[in-house]
Amino acid sequence: MDSVIYGSKTIDFKVKRASRKTLAIEVHPDSSVHLIAPVESSMAEIKKKVANRGRWIVKQQAYFEAFLPLTPTREYVSGETHYYLGKRYLLKVEQGVKNTVKLTGGKIVVTLISPSQDKVKKMLAAWYYRLAKRKFEQVMELTVQKFKQEKIEASSFEIKRMKKRWGSCTPEGKIILNPELIKANAKCIEYVITHELCHLLIPAHNKEFYRLLKEKMPGWEKWKEKLEKMMA
Repeated sequence: MDSVIYGSKTIDFKVKRASRKTLAIEVHPDSSVHLIAPVESSMAEIKKKVANRGRWIVKQQAYFEAFLPLTPTREYVSGETHYYLGKRYLLKVEQGVKNTVKLTGGKIVVTLISPSQDKVKKMLAAWYYRLAKRKFEQVMELTVQKFKQEKIEASSFEIKRMKKRWGSCTPEGKIILNPELIKANAKCIEYVITHELCHLLIPAHNKEFYRLLKEKMPGWEKWKEKLEKMMA
């Protein structure tokens, strides 16, 4: 791992040598920077070129800020607003004979034998997770159909809470989705899944990637913006 300073930022990057004449720079979905450099190029030359492309690299990395889960801090008490599939619902916490979470009458009702802030939080998290698994499976199945020509088959996915993005993909082809996404509109979920499926074909955020994204989901910008604003 090497690095260069660009303004107030440090750009870390990995270099792979290959028989080629030019330097290729890729910013991957995890914001990591990968270079494929000519065998004979020196590290000084490589660092100079990375610095020259610093603005573009930082811009690409900043793109992932759009995937930050920005849900405000919650107290998990009655009267709070919580999201589910893009709609706001009032939280109602009540005491009962069984621990349950139900969506009813425009409210998310959490019933606990012995209510506490921590228990409400854990019950809601488990409830969201169950709904997320079911909904993500449905959207994934439908979205993969758009990639028949590229021969992408039903992709496996994992639900994992991430601090810095809504979704990501592994080199092995697994899609990782943030459970917070279940709070967003279904089209926003489709956008994130489409975005990650495109990355299975094109790792970097380059012209080819955005061409493919637009082809698979025209108007994706609208849903990206909606996702950003909903969690603000």
